[in-house]
Amino acid sequence: MRKLCPNLDRDDSLDTVLEVPIPDEMLINAPGADKRRGAGGANMRAWLKNQAFDRATVDGAASATAELQLFLNVVGSPLIPCPVPHDRAFSRSIRDSSIQASTAKYIIQQYIAATGGQAALQGVRSMYAVGKVRMCASEFHLGDQTVTTAAAQGRAEVGGFVLWHKTPEVWFFELIIAGHKMSAGSDGKVAWRQSAAEHSHVSRGPPRPLRRSLQGLDPRSIANLFSDAVCIGEKILHNEECFILKLEAGAATLRARSAPAFDIIHHTVWGYFSQRTGLLIQLEDSHLLRMKSGKGHRRSENIFWETSMESVISDYRYIDGINIAHGGHTNVTLFRYGEGSVNHKRKLEETWTVEEADFNVHGLTTDYFLPPADLKKDVEDQNK
Repeated sequence: MRKLCPNLDRDDSLDTVLEVPIPDEMLINAPGADKRRGAGGANMRAWLKNQAFDRATVDGAASATAELQLFLNVVGSPLIPCPVPHDRAFSRSIRDSSIQASTAKYIIQQYIAATGGQAALQGVRSMYAVGKVRMCASEFHLGDQTVTTAAAQGRAEVGGFVLWHKTPEVWFFELIIAGHKMSAGSDGKVAWRQSAAEHSHVSRGPPRPLRRSLQGLDPRSIANLFSDAVCIGEKILHNEECFILKLEAGAATLRARSAPAFDIIHHTVWGYFSQRTGLLIQLEDSHLLRMKSGKGHRRSENIFWETSMESVISDYRYIDGINIAHGGHTNVTLFRYGEGSVNHKRKLEETWTVEEADFNVHGLTTDYFLPPADLKKDVEDQNK
């Protein structure tokens, strides 16, 4: 991945360090790129001239921009259903619980041991990860018809990301893909997201961790998240016998995330833990939202959006004594249905790899996780 950007005005100037490293595939596929070896600098210039980080729209069809926003928002930066309790996995006893809850706690104890042990996990104060993603979409099913998009014809978008993480509710994430840049974060009080194509906005409800960090990157948060889960059975996945842990967002959290225009009906997450290794090898969640649409005699009509995500987690490797996942694949299904609405279904896919990661970053203070200035002002005005 490219971490340096050449000066486009002067060849004898120092290179600039990129905030988000760029995968080499993005440079090779850029318009005007040189396919020959050793043409990295020229390809970087060609790629930069075709980017639109600071433009609200991108040249081309509006559908292509909408497609990319779907990638950025739905696949790139979803949040976990509920807040993560602080180190509950390390303090709660296996006793005095139901059989399902006690079994889940025992499974989490095995997971803690498999990822480095309690002392190593509790010694983590911060972390960062740099990686690359490849995203594509399937055919768009509208009622009984199939609508083929450019992405469904085999076109995949490649991008790079950086994740900075201090606690489960304090994090910052940046993703660049196809000339679009999206950033999201949480300062422990408010979670937010912004991009050039849409205004900054606050995620409703209490601050929650980024789902990507719980795809094997943050064992401590994974253990704490499933500390309140129950074991609902066993299943063989990818030739591994697994325990299944289930966790549902509470009613109070769902109400806090709802709004006058929509209700969150449920948000459930499942974790599949290998009986052989103790590691998390698959993460699933399902999210159902009801839109309160219609006026007059159509006021009672509701439209439902169901989002299902399934992430296969792999390539575990140790860094500073902590075992984290360095790759995986996510399938996302979007399904819309309801009274007076034409049903439609869409599938998205993402493959990710972690190229670099480290723990306990020196000098990483909470000041690095502040929300954008305009968003911070809006939040302060609402609280007055």
